[in-house]
Amino acid sequence: MTDPRIEKLARVLVHYSLRLERGHLLRIRGPALAGPQILAAYREALSAGAHPTVRIGIEGLEEIYYRTATDEQLRYISGLERNEVETLDAELSFLGAYNTRAMTRVDPGRMRMRREATRDLSRRFMERAGAGQLRWCLTQAPTQADAQEAEMSFGEYEEFVYGAGHLDEDDPVAAWERVARDQAAVCERLGRMKTLRIAAPDTDLTVQVAGRKWISAAGTHNFPDGEVFTGPVEDGTSGTVCFSFPALYGGREVTDVRLTFEGGRVASASAAKGEELLRAMLDVDAGARVPGEFAFGLNYGIRQFTRNILFDEKIGGTLHMALGAAYPETGGKNNSGLHWDMILDLRGNGAEVFGDGEVVYRNGAFLR
Repeated sequence: MTDPRIEKLARVLVHYSLRLERGHLLRIRGPALAGPQILAAYREALSAGAHPTVRIGIEGLEEIYYRTATDEQLRYISGLERNEVETLDAELSFLGAYNTRAMTRVDPGRMRMRREATRDLSRRFMERAGAGQLRWCLTQAPTQADAQEAEMSFGEYEEFVYGAGHLDEDDPVAAWERVARDQAAVCERLGRMKTLRIAAPDTDLTVQVAGRKWISAAGTHNFPDGEVFTGPVEDGTSGTVCFSFPALYGGREVTDVRLTFEGGRVASASAAKGEELLRAMLDVDAGARVPGEFAFGLNYGIRQFTRNILFDEKIGGTLHMALGAAYPETGGKNNSGLHWDMILDLRGNGAEVFGDGEVVYRNGAFLR
């Protein structure tokens, strides 16, 4: 018997997140493990009158590519990929892994080379999305490997995934509309501020946000969701931040990441584990050392670190920064082939955030 929450998820994604209409060209991507979720979304998209096409990934393809491809092949961008980015109306991507550590021993230099090659493609995708010409959403299919990473049984993980998306409620769309209203008020408040200063253990960081737009993420681009974000002023970040949780990239962990910013750029970086990967990604291109996103996690239904950024960056009581590409709709201008999120836990440790010199956030929550 099919889990009814899968059908409910498909309806929310197609009608609320992507707002598909008759004639829209939709690309659905995901691993074979996400078959039930992809089938349900495909059926719902057809019912909406859209034209869905599906790209199914097979376990092992990515590893083969990075271990076997020549430098020329790593730098090659197909005309088909360019055409799809220019013509898609929407993209729906499913996460889900057979082996979350399959890429652990891949040379980070080869991953960097591919990131450099796809920079313009990523930039164009984000440009069209920022202009409202392309809608996208990323979501998770529960799998045994992802449950193991989160240190949960598969049943517990299913409950976690669907619960975080309000899919256990009678009307998930109404729940996300409430989230959108609450977060819009937070965005309005933050939008009046020019400077944010984060004071926490091993962290004293100042971020300039004057003139930038704060955006409420309430289930339209990520599902589940629950954050507000902006694009920092490119030369306006200074100080030091020590991130609380491992930063994950391609299945690899970089732990105890410590970054010092000067003039908006990472001036020094260290990590207890994975420092080679950290330094390789910082050198992807000129924009990789500049933060393109600054955000607060506001989904208090997500409480624990799961080693899955889709959930972890939304943990209520945290903030995260992404090194690299900015979202143009925020007013952010940084361009990079990298967009790497890193999370700072602000719960119960005396952490404070100052907005233009006034305390506005303490111990994981905004002050009223």
